[in-house]
Amino acid sequence: MNKFFSALMALLITLCTSLPAYCGTRTIIDMAGRSVKIPDKVERVICSGPGCLRYLTYLQGQGMIVGVDSIEHCKTRFDARPYAIANPQFKNMPLIGEFRGHDNPELILGLEPQPQVIFKTYKDMGYDPDELQAKTGIPVVCLSYASLATKRDVIYNSLQLMGDVISKEERAKAVCDFMEKGISDLRARTSAIPDNKQKSCYVGGIAQKGPHGFQSTEPAYPPFHFVNARNVACPPKGKGKPLQHANVSKEQIVAWNPEILFVDISTSQLGENAGAIHEIMTDPAYQSLDAVTADRIFTVLPYNWYSNNYGSIIADAYYVGKVLYPEHFKDVDPAAKANEIYSFMVGKPVLKTMDKAFKAKGFQQLELN
Repeated sequence: MNKFFSALMALLITLCTSLPAYCGTRTIIDMAGRSVKIPDKVERVICSGPGCLRYLTYLQGQGMIVGVDSIEHCKTRFDARPYAIANPQFKNMPLIGEFRGHDNPELILGLEPQPQVIFKTYKDMGYDPDELQAKTGIPVVCLSYASLATKRDVIYNSLQLMGDVISKEERAKAVCDFMEKGISDLRARTSAIPDNKQKSCYVGGIAQKGPHGFQSTEPAYPPFHFVNARNVACPPKGKGKPLQHANVSKEQIVAWNPEILFVDISTSQLGENAGAIHEIMTDPAYQSLDAVTADRIFTVLPYNWYSNNYGSIIADAYYVGKVLYPEHFKDVDPAAKANEIYSFMVGKPVLKTMDKAFKAKGFQQLELN
């Protein structure tokens, strides 16, 4: 009898080690307010929707992934997703469906081994999470994406929720603390600059589901916000909420005549004879801008690439601060700072690799004359 019970206990231990889903469950409330029953111990997951796999990489959980969406298989020379650059193995992993949350339940059910949890960002994009959960029998946990400038609590709560599900609570807290420390440092360096000393600036060529020209901008551009820069595209306080993205008229840019221009290098995807840099060099209207005649044009890294790359936002903010207020950023080497950020957040210093993808390099002063 003792031998029987010993054998039974050995079998149970083996099952709990290899199939943790059979050894108990717990209920969590996800970012969509849904009650979701998950295994006590989660070791295998998939990520659906823009930025979801980025979150997992931030938490050093990429080794848990058993399948990826189609964007990870995309073959292009252009890529500004540090998490993906740091993890080329994603390109060789099984597919779970199309990008932007258009999951394929049949592909998911064909994965070997099976995921124990599906994480999903942007619950209203692509497959409905409740329907996906019903069709696969796998719990779906919804996460949220938000602006790093105005809704960091949503980001931090999502990271902490993911950390709780995959037993990475300490890492989740460390990532949130790291971002908060960087933002606090940026603000501390520039908070004492009076309004009449703040430089007026504009950023063009902002990526938005693909590359755009110089009229594509962000009135709520976080790097400007973090260093107290005066974004000419942002409505004055009390005059309305700034948009995340906008296309402004050429005439308006000329009327603003900002002191300093920034260009998102994602615009170089449009080719030699197109994009923001080409427009600045060839359009007579832009040639009249004071910033152009004085060669006050600088490049920044793309961060809006399959949703926000938060590390790139903070890296861009340090460079913007260095350009606008060099006396407040004497100790900062923007390239070194970017690699410090990427090393912590995605595990590798990927700036050089990312720069190679674009003809225009980030953190450079453009000389057009």
